[in-house]
Amino acid sequence: MDAPKVRLSCYVNRHSGADKCARWVWFVFWLLFCRLSPRHLHCWRALALRLFGAKLGRKCAVLPSARIRAPWNLTMGDFSCLSDRVDCYSVDKITIGANVVVSQDVFLCCASHDITSAHMELTYRPIVIGSQAWVAARAFIGPGVTVGEGAVVGACAVVTKDVAPWTVVAGNPAAFVKRRELRG
Repeated sequence: MDAPKVRLSCYVNRHSGADKCARWVWFVFWLLFCRLSPRHLHCWRALALRLFGAKLGRKCAVLPSARIRAPWNLTMGDFSCLSDRVDCYSVDKITIGANVVVSQDVFLCCASHDITSAHMELTYRPIVIGSQAWVAARAFIGPGVTVGEGAVVGACAVVTKDVAPWTVVAGNPAAFVKRRELRG
């Protein structure tokens, strides 16, 4: 396993001025023009995300209460959804496949802190959610996690390790429950 990259310290902010400015402009834009937009205007929010560098497939649904820290680090496949109050802490890339549902109050967290360092530098790793997966309400997906194609992450699960394709996991920490079988 590769060592996590170190981006910034809790005490010394190493983000560039351009990055800080871009995140601030994005936050204000989302707050004024998207957060208050009607729920059904998915195309408007998708356009806004694309303007700020997100790569979105066809008919993506991002609800107005979703929070995306850095849209330039977000990729979503066709027909995928970020539901109410999903929090994308996209310090690194978040890649969501096609036909994925990320349910309400899910936290997609690409960052943590290096607890072996006196400065507790921020570490970050990408998150990947495979096509046809479902991340149920209030789940936590940690840095570096891949949720396999067709997998289901149960409500309130805490996922810190990869989830195999076509499996169901639940609990804290998330553990295998069963294989996901599709009916005709």
